[in-house]
Amino acid sequence: MNNIEQLDINLLDGYLDSLGSDIVQQMLDLYIQQAITYIADIMDSIEQESQELWQEHCHKMKGATGSVGLLDAHSKLVEIEKLSGSWTEKSLYVAELVAINKESIDAFKIWLASK
Repeated sequence: MNNIEQLDINLLDGYLDSLGSDIVQQMLDLYIQQAITYIADIMDSIEQESQELWQEHCHKMKGATGSVGLLDAHSKLVEIEKLSGSWTEKSLYVAELVAINKESIDAFKIWLASK
């Protein structure tokens, strides 16, 4: 998809103007590293069948996606954070989240490369 609409362009342009492209790239790189941990933690909450951990880990990743302007990933986390459905259902949402997160990161990379 790699659509720029997945991104909070106003936020990212502000970062670019005030911090420069090298720092924005570092922010993205750090987010990519952290996202691996966030997703692993969310998956672990499913294995443990812990609603408390599910909400905690979704909340952490939601904040991170918001701070780097990944609108679609952030929206998915808003949708699923308080979800009290079955663990099988939650597993499907995590699979969607992983795909959306990857598309959002790819969109961010394309946007940054165009600057």
